[in-house]
Amino acid sequence: MTPPKILLASASPRRRELLNQIGVAHAVRPVGVDESVRSGEAPSSYVLRLAEAKAAALWERLADSDRLPVLAADTTVALEGEIFGKPADIGEARAMLGRLSGRTHEVHTAVALRHAGGSAARLSSSSVSLRDLTTDEIDAYWATGEPADKAGGYAVQGRAAVFIRHIAGSYSGIMGLPLFETWELLAPVLGQIRSPPA
Repeated sequence: MTPPKILLASASPRRRELLNQIGVAHAVRPVGVDESVRSGEAPSSYVLRLAEAKAAALWERLADSDRLPVLAADTTVALEGEIFGKPADIGEARAMLGRLSGRTHEVHTAVALRHAGGSAARLSSSSVSLRDLTTDEIDAYWATGEPADKAGGYAVQGRAAVFIRHIAGSYSGIMGLPLFETWELLAPVLGQIRSPPA
């Protein structure tokens, strides 16, 4: 088994898959931080703050001997500046997806890296256009269990792909870890120049 090169401050299986895709060996060390939105906070500022807070929280917990670089990320869906979290029940899923139906919204994902040499963060912002959705479609989608732990109540890489008319931006960023920005942060720290590790 390849020793981890970084620690991932997230339990998201999608972020693990994306790191595996680019060949970055990692260990999972999820952390909890207060995810409350501050008054007047813009969606992009919100995800940057949370990603940086998660990276810092894990870094500060580590003993010196365990201090591998720490990667953290946060994703939110926003419509007209309003942040959409994860739906708690079918009523919230209906409300969220009903508002996103037939419209274009933004998905913001921030990724932050903390290591012995300092810290840095990057932001990826994309737009997603959904077709018109019926209440029956939303209810059937909720019944799959997929929307419950997803910002905005849908997963671009899952069954909701059939709802999506158009994407502009980063597909991996919409999934939860923008690989271009992630590699910009990781390459100097891992000693890579341009291409991902073999």
